[in-house]
Amino acid sequence: MSDTGTGTEAGARPADAAAPPLLPAPGGGPEGPLSPGAPPGTAGGEAPRLGSFLARAAAGTAVLTVVAAVLGLVRDQAIARYFGASDASDAFLIAWTVPEMAATLLIEDGMALLLVPAFSLALTRRAATGDAPGPDPVRDLVATTLPRLFLLLSGGAALLVAGAPWVVGVLAPGLADPRLAVDCTRLTSVTVLTFGITGYFSAALRAHRSFLPPAGVYVAYNLGIIGMTLALHTVWGVRAAAVGVAVGSVLMILTQLPVFLRLVPLARPRLPRFGRGPRAARTAPLLGFAVLAPVVLFVVSRQSQVLVERFLASTLPAGAISHLNYAQKVAQMPMVLSLMICTVTFPVVAQAMAAGDREKARLRVERDLALAGMVVLLGTAVVLGYAPQIIEVLFQRGAFDAADTASTAQVMRVYALGLLGHCLVGALSRPFFSSGRPTWFPAFAMGTGLLVTMGAGYALTYRFGVDGIATANAIGISTTALLLLMGLGTRVVPIRTRAVALSLGRLTGASLAAGTAGWACAPLVPDPVLSLAAGCLLVPAVFFLTGLALRSPEVVSLLALTRRRFLDGR
Repeated sequence: MSDTGTGTEAGARPADAAAPPLLPAPGGGPEGPLSPGAPPGTAGGEAPRLGSFLARAAAGTAVLTVVAAVLGLVRDQAIARYFGASDASDAFLIAWTVPEMAATLLIEDGMALLLVPAFSLALTRRAATGDAPGPDPVRDLVATTLPRLFLLLSGGAALLVAGAPWVVGVLAPGLADPRLAVDCTRLTSVTVLTFGITGYFSAALRAHRSFLPPAGVYVAYNLGIIGMTLALHTVWGVRAAAVGVAVGSVLMILTQLPVFLRLVPLARPRLPRFGRGPRAARTAPLLGFAVLAPVVLFVVSRQSQVLVERFLASTLPAGAISHLNYAQKVAQMPMVLSLMICTVTFPVVAQAMAAGDREKARLRVERDLALAGMVVLLGTAVVLGYAPQIIEVLFQRGAFDAADTASTAQVMRVYALGLLGHCLVGALSRPFFSSGRPTWFPAFAMGTGLLVTMGAGYALTYRFGVDGIATANAIGISTTALLLLMGLGTRVVPIRTRAVALSLGRLTGASLAAGTAGWACAPLVPDPVLSLAAGCLLVPAVFFLTGLALRSPEVVSLLALTRRRFLDGR
């Protein structure tokens, strides 16, 4: 993307050393009192109301995210209990690559990065026209894009069903018998269509500031997998879990459909008329190559980190893919929770960019990075300190034995080193795509990180096994995060890169101190449940005390805000 429009603002900013904290002190500052998720840039009127709404939306999203995460653990526990870390679980996880890739491309990143700005722009144009007669930009957008997207995704799902043997051969060439993986892949292929519709609905609803139905889709998804696995595992084996993936993906659509039909106006479907008047100019380019290609390439490169891991792990002894999967799913829970902040505020950033208010977008992005970084680094400290206890409590039963716990916990600690990188990639990529103009820089950054992952993976896997694969993942994603952080300020939103890096550095120091304390104290309590419960008190205490000692403005502001609200409550 061109730097036009950002250079003057960045060049006119005072030195980073004199920049204010990324989280303002409570009760004061140019933005007024701090409210979680409050939009920056104004101090009264509409801003407090919007800030209160975003805070409630973030809280509701957090609750549903936690519920979905718990159900995800139950899902993984069911698969671990019935199939352990075996050839069968490896076959299912290879097939699960399809919905994982589809979720990233069509729900979590790709569709959101493409459609939230598009719907935000359409809503801005609708508000600008008011009650004036003429076409509705939102209705035009839906009528032009949804039918074409349905046909495109249906064709992709059909091709994947037909090409399942080839897909399995590419993903895991080291499998001795690929037939079970092929069957599971064909069952999960329906998610290419269902996840696409789910992602479309989610993007439209978030742009309309309806966050709870999109946050609830993974609750429905996991319930479908759990139900089918429990009901059919004795009859179909691990194929029951693959059936559950298909059933759960349909439930995701049904979760959002009533609200979508109520909020989003529908019209008779029609194909866009490229280059024939203003209406076509507003809607047709959304599915054009210049807009789609940068988003698709970025998302595919990001998800390819998992493809590289499973490709390398397929050459290791049976169970290696399963150990990587369990470790990654649990380790990334703090990252998922941290990114809910950016998910809720992404429409605010997109609408600020659509209105040309770059200062508001800058303040919002900086605050999001600070809050998300604090959440993910606190979670990282817990994972570093108590990985064996977490895995033992969650998975050590049935076919999943103590050896599996030890291997998975070791991998999870290595994965934790890249959690901040994963969080930053998710948070920083959104502003790049919020302007509605194609930009190739995120794809370049993600491709560079993928190359680093591949090179490090090939160098480390032979000697260190699954630990080497996890190390390569952490190195590669951190490389991408660094490139995105350096590139955002000069290309899209003129954030204060040095101030953001310094803030994250202080939080990282607090995380390492808290994780080390947990690592030292965890073995002192033999019972894993009691040890983990003690860690949930010890690690946050050390994290926030160290943050205070390091003068982290985020920690100082959060504790001061908590103290003020506690005193007000008295």
